[in-house]
Amino acid sequence: MDEDRKAIDKTGEELAAELIRGDRRALARALTRVEHGGRESAALLAHCRAHVESQRQNEGKRALRLGLTGSPGAGKSTLLEALTRQLRAQNKTVAVLAIDPSSPLSGGAVLGDRIRMREMAADAGVFIRSMATRGHLGGLAAAAEDALMVMEAAGWDLLLIETTGVGQGEVEIARCADVVAVVLAPGMGDGVQAMKAGVLEIADVLVLNKADLVGIEDLEQDITSMEMLNEAVSGRPPRLVHRTVAARGEGVEALLSTLLETAQSGNNSGRRNPEARSAPVLDHLGIAVRSIEQAEGFYQLLGMTNLGRETVVGERVRVAMFAAGESRMELLEATDDEATIARFIARRGEGLHHVALRVPELDKVVDRLRSRGIRMVRDEIQIGAGGHRYVFIHPASAHGVLLELVEKA
Repeated sequence: MDEDRKAIDKTGEELAAELIRGDRRALARALTRVEHGGRESAALLAHCRAHVESQRQNEGKRALRLGLTGSPGAGKSTLLEALTRQLRAQNKTVAVLAIDPSSPLSGGAVLGDRIRMREMAADAGVFIRSMATRGHLGGLAAAAEDALMVMEAAGWDLLLIETTGVGQGEVEIARCADVVAVVLAPGMGDGVQAMKAGVLEIADVLVLNKADLVGIEDLEQDITSMEMLNEAVSGRPPRLVHRTVAARGEGVEALLSTLLETAQSGNNSGRRNPEARSAPVLDHLGIAVRSIEQAEGFYQLLGMTNLGRETVVGERVRVAMFAAGESRMELLEATDDEATIARFIARRGEGLHHVALRVPELDKVVDRLRSRGIRMVRDEIQIGAGGHRYVFIHPASAHGVLLELVEKA
């Protein structure tokens, strides 16, 4: 009990030092700490991140991250185990982060990979950690990226990330893996159609598992047709397609070779390239109101959560923010009669003022737009509510819409 208490009381620096030395128990405790969050979690991550950056810059050492996703029943876990065996045969150490969806009713998760890979877990060169999504959208747990940083600091050669990608939204794995394989299997039928507009788009490699089953030819034809259409529309070359029978190890060695080559060369879909990740998502809608106090009651009546208020001095505006799923509604009230919002209301009355899209690497996006002759309301990037950076695109260039591009702080 005293030892357990001492372990809990270790500082982030002490715990980081132990896991960097290769202490598996320290690694397990560190992963629990980052999953729970808090001040000591931040300190731990800071030390782990500093160590990883030092390793990358001074020694050129970097853990490759291989992502595996796809619908339930496609055989991801069996394939994950087969890939792990191949890597161990090459004397590579492997840390597995397996993400399982949480029940929306009980909040629990099966965490099945600990059961399926029990034999592999006894190998000193393999570390397995299961993590529940706990309601986090996108197919990953909220602490997944932090967990991967801790695992890399612990010195593992390869990090394997498995998540259940069940449709169009579970695509966050693309942001934390060097290469992503989407696993399909015969008999999915309309499931493949449902995935086309989402999770299939993030694949670097398409894996047709259970290739010994009836229907594999139809599945490959469907995928081939999809790739030909994508090439015609976007000009993107077709992705590699591998057949595997993971339960027997067939095709796994060739698949692993492709995954490693793609990850090492950076010849993937470009998710670690900011230019390729620049597809924007809706950040918020800005609504001009005469009085926040009078207007916010309506949104509270809808059951929307008030995220707080802030005054942006530079824009001469008060802002009240309400959660709207993954996005926000922002009520904008002028602080004086000469403010932009005041002039907007004088001309048009209350209503939708602007649409805000969130982009990564705002500077590069703005430079690209300017090079194409896109007109900005102001030339310089501003600092707005919550500390995010933003710029407005003039309605003349955005087809009548005042469009804001934001980059979160």
